[in-house]
Amino acid sequence: MTFKFTAALGAAAMALASALPATAQETELPRSMLWSTYDVGSSGYVEASAVADAFGKEFGTRVRIMPSGTSIGRLLPLKTGRVQYGWLANEVYFATEALYDFEVQEWGPQDLRIVSGRPSTFGMAIATDSGIKTIADIRGKRVPKIKANPSINIKVEAMLAFAGLTWDDVEVVEVPSYGAALRAVVDGQADVAGTTPTAATLYELEGSSRGLSWAPLPKDNAEGWDAIGNVASFFAPTTATSGAGISAENPAEIFAVRYPMITVYADSDEDEVYTFLKALDATFDIYKGATSAMPGWALAKAGTTPQDAPFHPGAIRYLKEINVWTDGDQAWNDARLARMEAVQKAWDEATETAMDQNISSADWPAFWTAQRAEKLK
Repeated sequence: MTFKFTAALGAAAMALASALPATAQETELPRSMLWSTYDVGSSGYVEASAVADAFGKEFGTRVRIMPSGTSIGRLLPLKTGRVQYGWLANEVYFATEALYDFEVQEWGPQDLRIVSGRPSTFGMAIATDSGIKTIADIRGKRVPKIKANPSINIKVEAMLAFAGLTWDDVEVVEVPSYGAALRAVVDGQADVAGTTPTAATLYELEGSSRGLSWAPLPKDNAEGWDAIGNVASFFAPTTATSGAGISAENPAEIFAVRYPMITVYADSDEDEVYTFLKALDATFDIYKGATSAMPGWALAKAGTTPQDAPFHPGAIRYLKEINVWTDGDQAWNDARLARMEAVQKAWDEATETAMDQNISSADWPAFWTAQRAEKLK
């Protein structure tokens, strides 16, 4: 069942129609939706909740959110069709590339598409009372490692590499979820945690006796950034000016990433994705003040490349209508699609070879890693 809505534009807005969302046309949204997100307390959960509330106020659509602290926990409901949209992080990239949790035979390359992805930041949050000032100071300190969450763990690994450190150089604290990692710092069970600066739990840490600060990743440290690039290629230096413990007067030199990325599978209905993005755009003024990060959902920012996967055709159609999608975006999208086709081909060929050689399920991950390196040079 669908719910129809019509939003009228004023005469002044009509004069600027080419720059505004096309909300005058009758649009249909499902009466109810289910989305997966990071766990409660994460910025992704908070932002999805704000948009869900806006959809309810403007269109009468009821949205239920399924939080999970693991990559598999967020993506599996999307794969099975239980949820319609996933508000995901870098597991999108890992899933399209068949890496980490997705290198097992039950998964493999996932044909994912982006609807919209907010520019975000990510850094190493420090409990000030730990005495840590720099990444190098983290040696021997307690660092959370999250079960089944390569998206967070690889960021932490990259930040440690900035100072020549690895997981072997710290005291690893195994935790079940992203939320648990942040909670461990607040509760005194860990000294640092990799996180987005807008996670709700960080404000609790900032106001606690432990205090909050950020380990700097200076962009002029070429050796450090080369080390980061050797861990993963999708990080870039940035200066954050908003978030817990961060302001224009007290900025933080950390990562630039995309998070959350509203994600679907390639076979999702084009009209439904188009309508969803149109609704996201139409309700921007309702949710943009929910957190300091929400203005980043303006499609002039969130509807651009690069992202961790190609954009869905339904999203591209709407982005073209509002003059956001460029030739450069299309060129990037085409190249990313070609890359995903190459990964799928490599997976298929490796699967056939593994069958011929009687490679066991236990030996498959190592076999795929070697095949992937050879076929995707």
